[in-house]
Amino acid sequence: MTNERKAELDALCLQFRNDLIDLLHKIQTGHPGGSLSSCEIITTLYHEIMNIDPKNPKKEDRDHFILSKGHAAPMLYLNLADCGYFPKEELATLRQINSNLQGHPCVHKTPGVELSTGPLGLGLGAGIGMALADRRKGLDSYTYVLMGDGEIEEGAVWEAAMAGSKFKTDHVIAILDNNGVQLDGTVEEIMPLGDIAAKWSSFGWNVIKCDGHNVSEFADAVEKAKACKGQPSIIIAKTVKGKGIDFMEGKNIWHGKAINDEEYKEAKAILGGAK
Repeated sequence: MTNERKAELDALCLQFRNDLIDLLHKIQTGHPGGSLSSCEIITTLYHEIMNIDPKNPKKEDRDHFILSKGHAAPMLYLNLADCGYFPKEELATLRQINSNLQGHPCVHKTPGVELSTGPLGLGLGAGIGMALADRRKGLDSYTYVLMGDGEIEEGAVWEAAMAGSKFKTDHVIAILDNNGVQLDGTVEEIMPLGDIAAKWSSFGWNVIKCDGHNVSEFADAVEKAKACKGQPSIIIAKTVKGKGIDFMEGKNIWHGKAINDEEYKEAKAILGGAK
């Protein structure tokens, strides 16, 4: 990735952070912490890496993105709208009754969404199924599954990990939004994960580590994953919950807290988008 392209993606991420704060403050609901930590990951996938066509969202040879940590839906929706899957004006309806933009992604309502995700732990298994279906069709598509720290404490994730290894799903690239914080506290407080890289490696996965807020480093990690044949890969992307807004960073209370007027003004000033 060139320095110029990196600068463009960084600017886009800053814009999405501003848009996110505007949106969640306006509707007084939503999940800021995990949306902010996953900003660079989702944005780089949609604007640099994935083979997608917003004008033909169901094209057979497309890549798939599964937001398994479905509460980060606001950041996904910002990217989908920017890519042209639906009008940006619809963003204002987020989490409202009868909206196409539910609090968690819904495959039946939102163009570009590949899987309904609300209950955590289900995305990886579904993603492996999608990749196996593409393999049977002779397609060279990749399936990307973004998971959270708290989510991978669930047993279904590790059942899926075993299946991915068994079936050599090298077109599945899992990504861990490794911000170290979950709903009720830090991962160390709630359920320590230990050496998470060693765990995934022991399940037969190719493990790649990167800075999840560095778009160039993350893109390089995806290329390394694609180069690994006969084995699924997971990118452990080190991130910060609430990244970019210092009073939110690393704090579990911002998992799903509404943003009041004073917090909104402070956040916008920090981001350089004060109104």
